[in-house]
Amino acid sequence: MLFVFLLKKVMPLRGVKIEIKYDFYYIFSSYQSRILHKNSTMLVIGLIKEGKVPADNRVALTPAQCKFLIKHFPDIQIKVQPSPNRCYKDAEYQQAGIELTNNLSDCNLLLGIKEVPVNQLIPNKRYAFFSHTKKMQPYNQALMHAMVQNKITLIDYECLEHKDGQRIIGFGFFAGIVGAHNGMMAYGNKSGAYHLERVHKVKDYLELIHTYFGLKLPPVKIVVTGSGRVAHGILEIMNLMDVQEVEPEDYLTKQFDYPVYVQLKGANLYSHKATGKYNRQHFHEHPHEYNCLFSQYFSETDILMNGIYWSNDMPRLFELDDMKRTDFRITTIADITDDKFGSVPCNLGDSTIDEPVYGVNKNLGNKTAPCEMGSIDIMAVGNLPNELPRDASRFFGEQLIKYILNDIRTGGSELIEKATILAEGKLSHHFEYLQEYAAVD
Repeated sequence: MLFVFLLKKVMPLRGVKIEIKYDFYYIFSSYQSRILHKNSTMLVIGLIKEGKVPADNRVALTPAQCKFLIKHFPDIQIKVQPSPNRCYKDAEYQQAGIELTNNLSDCNLLLGIKEVPVNQLIPNKRYAFFSHTKKMQPYNQALMHAMVQNKITLIDYECLEHKDGQRIIGFGFFAGIVGAHNGMMAYGNKSGAYHLERVHKVKDYLELIHTYFGLKLPPVKIVVTGSGRVAHGILEIMNLMDVQEVEPEDYLTKQFDYPVYVQLKGANLYSHKATGKYNRQHFHEHPHEYNCLFSQYFSETDILMNGIYWSNDMPRLFELDDMKRTDFRITTIADITDDKFGSVPCNLGDSTIDEPVYGVNKNLGNKTAPCEMGSIDIMAVGNLPNELPRDASRFFGEQLIKYILNDIRTGGSELIEKATILAEGKLSHHFEYLQEYAAVD
């Protein structure tokens, strides 16, 4: 998919005139599915205005994707709620033939990105967005209660998974791209060795790539954690910046006169307390039975790019007291998965796109300005893809069309059912563990 994405962008630069049609059409459509049956129900999609503050500028479907859907599927309608903050302007949707309206009362699927404010919920509607409730996040409990009371059906993007547990849809790849750039930018500012501009100052991903031409990095050593979409985005930037990959044993025992990174996956980071082995499924079911092995990397690492999944009962990569060690060499951390006090305990909370980096004093653990002596610089932005919103939205919408919308359009599937946290205000059986969290007094 990334190859297709880049091909669309890069090939015209080489003077090659090409036309790439949406390859997902052949997945999403078949001869029968293109026929509007007499008894079929019209799928009326509403793209809602993002109401969370600060406003998110991403969108679930781009104007071109909306145009594609209504052109090829007569049983789909799309309406767009006007928004001054969306990365695709209202006029672009109008030019694509999409209706702009604040009235979404006749829509039977409302697509958003971030959590919908309680006062903007439309009762008895079916929504799809990132609710951030599956971990019983206390800051969204009021939203859960409101959805129960309003008999909302909620499909959570985060819960849409392939059979092997791999997430289907999300912005992780572009979070990794922007987060890695910002982490390298932070290290450059702290060390004074080089300078990188902000991502949001460029038009798109292609222009960002061009900013790396001629960039020469010092011989830094970088750890990249994780193996999912976030990690793939980080590795994309490592490769574009000409940072060379090395194996863990070489990383730990050798010094290099050029920049290098090592990718640490689950088996590199965790071992069972009794057996010394790692099993992914067992680890996720019983994480408290595992030790973290990251301490051996303290003395060999300048920059940590954290892209690994974390939950409250998983061991952290290190503890706050570890930062006081004389062999703790890390000076810059890009915590791209961004869990406050999580796998990176010196994540003291979100930074912002305007001010993406803050310092944390190694001895006291308190927040400081970035680039101070005796502090570690932390990049912990919670909405990183907003710096490349058009690219991120286009990628997100392609996954939505490929894997999700046809299942919803044709009446549902096991995949959709397993991602439905609420059905008309009631918890589905997959999420019964949220019963206390969702209970309304």
